[in-house]
Amino acid sequence: MSQANKIIIAMMAGLLIGFTSDYTNQLINYIGQGFVMLLQMTALPYIAVSLVFGIGSMTRQQAKRLVKYGTVCFLILLLVVVGVILLAPIAFPDWNSAAFYSASIIREKETYNVLDYFLPANPFRSLAAGTVPAVVVFSIFIGIGFISIHDKRRSLYVFKDIRQALIKVTNTVMKLAPYGVLAIAWDASASLAREEMDGLLVYFVTTASMVFLLTFVILPLIVAIFTPLRFSQVFLACRSALITGFATGSIFVVIPVIAEDVKKQLIAHAKHHNSSTRLPSIIAPISYSLPMGGKLLVLLFILFAAWFNGEQIALYDYPELVVVGVLQLFGSQMVAVPNILDSFAISASMFELYVVAEQLLVSRLAALLSVMFITVCAMLIPMVIMHKVRFYLRPFIIFIIAVPLCTSLILAGLSFTFNSISHQYQGYEKFIDRDLLLPAAKSQVLKTPQPDDTPDIDAIENTLERITVRGKLRMGYYADALPYAFHNKNGELVGLDIEIGHLLAQELEVEIEFVRIQRNNIETYLNQGYLDIVASLPVTPGNLINHNLSNPHIKETLALLVKDEERSKYANWTRIIEDSGIVLGMPETHYYEKTVQKNMPKNTVHELSSPRQFFIDDSLDIDAMIYGAAGASAWTLLYPDYTVVIPEPRLPEIGMAFPLQQQDYQFEQFLNNWIAMKKNSKTIDALFTFWIEGKQPVGFIR
Repeated sequence: MSQANKIIIAMMAGLLIGFTSDYTNQLINYIGQGFVMLLQMTALPYIAVSLVFGIGSMTRQQAKRLVKYGTVCFLILLLVVVGVILLAPIAFPDWNSAAFYSASIIREKETYNVLDYFLPANPFRSLAAGTVPAVVVFSIFIGIGFISIHDKRRSLYVFKDIRQALIKVTNTVMKLAPYGVLAIAWDASASLAREEMDGLLVYFVTTASMVFLLTFVILPLIVAIFTPLRFSQVFLACRSALITGFATGSIFVVIPVIAEDVKKQLIAHAKHHNSSTRLPSIIAPISYSLPMGGKLLVLLFILFAAWFNGEQIALYDYPELVVVGVLQLFGSQMVAVPNILDSFAISASMFELYVVAEQLLVSRLAALLSVMFITVCAMLIPMVIMHKVRFYLRPFIIFIIAVPLCTSLILAGLSFTFNSISHQYQGYEKFIDRDLLLPAAKSQVLKTPQPDDTPDIDAIENTLERITVRGKLRMGYYADALPYAFHNKNGELVGLDIEIGHLLAQELEVEIEFVRIQRNNIETYLNQGYLDIVASLPVTPGNLINHNLSNPHIKETLALLVKDEERSKYANWTRIIEDSGIVLGMPETHYYEKTVQKNMPKNTVHELSSPRQFFIDDSLDIDAMIYGAAGASAWTLLYPDYTVVIPEPRLPEIGMAFPLQQQDYQFEQFLNNWIAMKKNSKTIDALFTFWIEGKQPVGFIR
C-alpha cells in the first residue's frame, strides 16, 4: 500500500474515532503536535538552503527568465483563484442574523511594519522567529550574490548536501505521517465545539465548494492545457502534500514535500535542462511568502462577513476589495482581516467568527488550495522556461465544458440548498434563554413601587444598617435596560446588574427585592430610604450632577445603532457631526443637553425615554441612536435588521455605575470596595462574559 493511501486511511480513521467517541487525551494531542513540530523542524532550513543553492546555481540570464516568466504565471493563477472566489456570493441565501457583543468591535486596528516583515535586518532573528518572508528575501539575496561568483561550486555543494540531508530527514518524518495524521484528526474531531458550527454552515460549505472547484478541477486542468504533464501527474506530484496539509492545517510544513515531488514529475521533460529541475525548490518557498492559494480565501470571508451582516459588497467595489485584500495579505492574515473588515465598514465582531472558522475547518481547506496552487506554479514556470509550453486541445475542451458546468452546478446547488433550509433566526431566543449564572438569593420582583409598611426602617439614614434591620436589599431597575435587566423566557428577572444584586444580597446575608421604577424617580426613592441601590447608569456629566454614583463596575464604548444597509455612512464622527441632515436619538440615560449642543451643533438630537423608541416610533424619523456598544449589541439581537457601528476616532470609554443615596459615605465606600474585590476576583469579568458576550465563562472565583 502506498504512503499516500496509508495517510488517507489514517485520517479517515481518526475522524471516525473522534466524531463517534468525543474522546481524546493529552497523549493523542502530543503525538499530533509532535508530528507537526518534526515537519516544521526541516521546513524553514529547507526553504533557506534551497533558495541559496537554486538561485546561486543559476546564470544571470536564467535568473531574469525566472523572474519574468514566474511573475506572469503567478499573476495569472492569482487572478484565476480570485475570479472564482468572487463568484461565491451568488450562493449566499437571504437570512437574518445578529450577534452578541464582542470585544473585537472596540479593538484598535493592528498594523504591521512591512519592512520588518520582509527585510531581515537581523537574519538570525528572522530565522529564530520563523518570519518566512524575511528569510526568503535574505536567502534570495544570498543566492543572487552567488550568481556573480566564478569559483562558487564548492560552496554551493555544501548547500546542496545540506539540502539533501534535510530531504532525507523530511522523508523519514513522513514515514510517521499515518500515525501523526491519525492523532491530529482524532484530537481535532473529538474536541470540535459543535455549538460553534451554528452560523458558519454557509461559509464552510461555500468555501469547501470553491476549494474543491479550484483544487481538483481548474488548477490541474490549466497545467494539462499548456504543458505535456497530464492531469493525473499533477495529483501524483502533490497527493501526499494535499493529505498532510489538510490534516495539519499548515502549508508551511509540506513545502519540502511539494518541491521534491514536483521535481520527480519534471525529470522526464528536462533531459537537456537539468538546471530547471532545481526550480521547484526556488518557486515553492517564494510562492509561500506571497498572497496565494488559501490565503486568498480571506476575500471570500470578507464577502461572507458582509452578507452575514445584512450587506452586500457591490460589484463596483470588487476591484478595491481585491487590491486592498491582496496588499494586506503580504502580512499576517490575523492582522489583515480586521483591517479589511474596517475598510469596508463591516462589523469588527466578525473577526472572532473568522478565528473560529479557521480553527474548525477553513485553515485545512486553505492548506489544500495552497498546496495545489504552489504545485501548479512549480510545474508551470519551469515548463515555460524550458519552452515546453504547448496548447493541448483535449484538456482545453474538457476545461471549457467542465469548468462552467461545475461552477454553475455548484453555485446553483448551494443557492437552492441554502434557500430551501428552514432557517429560523435564533438570536432573540439565545438572548432570553438564560438563567442566572450564580446561585440566586431569595428574591421578590415588584412591577411598581409599593407603599412600605415599615416607614420607620426606611427612615434609617445608614444604608447598611437599614438593609440589616429590614432583612432585605431593595434594588431599583428599569424597563428596557438590556442587557443589564430584563425578563428571560420564563419571565424571571435576569441580567448583569440583577445578578450583581443577587450576589451583593447573598454576601450581606439578606433577601433582595427588585422594584421597577422610572429613571426620573431615582433620587426620590433613594433619598426616602425606600431603595438602597439602583441599576447602573452611564457615568456622564448629567448623571454625576443628578446622582451619587458608585465606582464603575464595567465600561462601555459609545457606538451607533443603525440600519444594516446604512452602516457605511456612519464610519466617521466628523462626517456625522458635519452632516446636518442626520437625525440622532439618544436615550435619556446618556443624554446631557450641554454636551449635545457643544459637540453636535448641526445635528438634530432627540432625547428618548427608552431605546425601544428608536425601533418602533417612526414619527421621529431618527437615522441612528447613540448608545453603549454592549447595550446596543443586545438590542440588535431583538432587532436583527440593525447593527452596531463604532465610528472613528474612537471616543473614550464611559463607565457604568450604581446610583446610591446621597451623603451615605459608609455604604458608598463599602460598595466601591466590594466592586473592586469582585473585579480582582474576576467575578465581574465572568458576569460580563456571560451577560454581555453571551458566552459561558471559564472557571472563576466568586
